[in-house]
Amino acid sequence: MSVVAIIGAQWGDEGKGKIVDLLAEKAKVVVRFSGGDNAGHTVINPYGEFKLHIVPSGTFHPGVVCIIGNGVAINPVVLLEEIDNLQKRGVNTSHLFISDRAHLIMPYHILLDGLEEELRGKEAIGTTHKGIGPVFTDKIARLGIRTCDLLNKKGFRSRLSSILEIKNAILTKIHNVPPLSLEEIYEQYCSYGERLAPFIRDTGPILKDMVSRKQPIILEGAQGTMLDPDFGTYPYVTSSSPMAAGSSMGSGISVKQIDQIIGVFKAYTTRVGGGPMPTELKDKTGEFIRERAHEYGATTGRPRRCGWFDAVAGSFSAQVNGFTSIALTRLDVLDVFDSLKICTGYKLNGDILRNFPSDLAILGKCQPVYEELPGWQTPISDIRHHKQLPSQARRYVARLEELLSCPVNVISVGASRDQTIMVKQIV
Repeated sequence: MSVVAIIGAQWGDEGKGKIVDLLAEKAKVVVRFSGGDNAGHTVINPYGEFKLHIVPSGTFHPGVVCIIGNGVAINPVVLLEEIDNLQKRGVNTSHLFISDRAHLIMPYHILLDGLEEELRGKEAIGTTHKGIGPVFTDKIARLGIRTCDLLNKKGFRSRLSSILEIKNAILTKIHNVPPLSLEEIYEQYCSYGERLAPFIRDTGPILKDMVSRKQPIILEGAQGTMLDPDFGTYPYVTSSSPMAAGSSMGSGISVKQIDQIIGVFKAYTTRVGGGPMPTELKDKTGEFIRERAHEYGATTGRPRRCGWFDAVAGSFSAQVNGFTSIALTRLDVLDVFDSLKICTGYKLNGDILRNFPSDLAILGKCQPVYEELPGWQTPISDIRHHKQLPSQARRYVARLEELLSCPVNVISVGASRDQTIMVKQIV
């Protein structure tokens, strides 16, 4: 392993945190490259159970450098709470660094996120109200405040003052809410800056040195490909790219230096928030999967929408990312079913679609075409070798490989680090 990108292949919540935590044992650097605290990775290891939102999942391995990349939107309150919690539970955070180019979530971003969702009414996207959309809007509009700004109080005050004039005009004249105080925000963020200063640095030279010495690096994604603003179910998407290409932009590592791209898929499908989901099960089966797998958001606690594996969306995801292998998670959730379904096409007006449509008006009318396979109806959580899996489980995995045109090299059969089958060593 030199540089490996770990990419969410569905609508997020695929179990990327566990895969990163697992592989980070042999890594020297783990870089979180996109998203913000709207994402959550649940990790279970000898330290206990953790729900990480910004800190890379490699933080539990001593000696592994963890970098919050330039592509991440940082809420200082959440990050400091996360660091404090890790330290209290015996996790060393001295190897954590924050890119000085990362953008900050400000109080007006969170406020505007909620107000804009209200204005959308029935067309609401279903955001987490964490300020993610507004902060990335400001990034592109050149109205952002970055972590490096916290290190220059005079420059920070000047920049905040001019930006806040614009934001307060929007808040008062469009949304009819009181303006925010410059002094309060300035003092608040200066205090955050003082605490975060030891972590903030130009992370480029660190990564350049590691790449030149061919040290193993993991690029950790957040959310999933079907939430990408270009290739996902737009506008029901996130605001930064969770794809393989985004791992380069959000970390500062050239695409030419990425050696492996691992797509993380659940053995079934889930999503949170609005937007079409062709295989969603709005029945007792969907509820059963949700409760059996405890499919509730790590960040918001919202119930996830559950359904059978969507190989049309999955194949599209594999294509646009260029996956070199797949990590299949939560296979054990399917232990109890006597039969399983995989969506291999979409039916629309009598036609069968094999390609994932961009138009949500079309996608919303699509009905899944299912292929049915026998279940294995026996627990697999204690299995550690691929050949020991029931033949029906091996057949299910093999069929996914065929449909996605990509090998499954990792199979997760439980939440713990050791509940993993390495079909082929990645590192």
